[in-house]
Amino acid sequence: MKTPIFTGCGVAIVTPFKDGKVNFDKLGELIDFQIAGGTSSIIICGTTGESSTQSLEEHVATVDYCVKYTNGRVPVIAGAGSNDTEASKFLCKSAEQSGADGLLVVTPYYNKATQKGLIKHYTALADSVNIPIILYNVPGRTGCGFTAETYYELSKHPNINGTKEASSNYTLINEAMALCGDDLNFWSGNDTEAVSMGALGGKGVISVMANILPEVMSEICDLCLKEDFAAARKLHLSYVPLMNAMFYEVNPIPIKTAMNLLGMDAGELRLPLCEMEPHNLERLKKAMRSKGLNV
Repeated sequence: MKTPIFTGCGVAIVTPFKDGKVNFDKLGELIDFQIAGGTSSIIICGTTGESSTQSLEEHVATVDYCVKYTNGRVPVIAGAGSNDTEASKFLCKSAEQSGADGLLVVTPYYNKATQKGLIKHYTALADSVNIPIILYNVPGRTGCGFTAETYYELSKHPNINGTKEASSNYTLINEAMALCGDDLNFWSGNDTEAVSMGALGGKGVISVMANILPEVMSEICDLCLKEDFAAARKLHLSYVPLMNAMFYEVNPIPIKTAMNLLGMDAGELRLPLCEMEPHNLERLKKAMRSKGLNV
């Protein structure tokens, strides 16, 4: 049985940029906001953190700052994925040296690795560090994903703690959970699936919407962990329209826009990401106002 790195709501935190650089002071404020709101873990330099537009040096510096600023208050999980195994290994080792509690490693994008290739890739990474790894399955963004059998093979490695599942493929998820048992923890990679994953025994969610509403996502997860699914379902369904609004355009465009509308000063997006289309911006504002957010 593998103890999960965290349970409950982990935030896929944005990276605030200002004048082309990471705004570290603002990042510290956002970390404080998350911890005060009940967030169980900070996931830094993931998809929502625009890691794909960061240089290796900037990525390492952002993880290092987050670990030091968080200072053990909650676990810090560092994004460390790449389509190059050696580059990913570098990010894994750097995060470990910074003191990260765990790693989030997305499937290699563009290469379209075979299942054998995925096993070799993740085994090489897991062998290179002494901190736990969360796999990340999001085939809609990377072009490849895990089978249940591959999950099972990887679950045998002591350093592979679990997976962030964002495939929305519940046939796969059920099969993988049945095969892996307690040797692989599962977190929802989609806010809209936090309750359904929780009902299957998932350990929580790695959330986008938590960037603006950490207390809501934390409460949904806490209710699931207490197996109060009636209350979790009621709260969850009331926020589904807003959760969906966070994906009116590709993540993290809407969430950063929402944060800026709320005065949170999340800063600019990096190209090729850009400002929202006007009609989607109005839809986002409407969804936010519907939940009482002061836009």
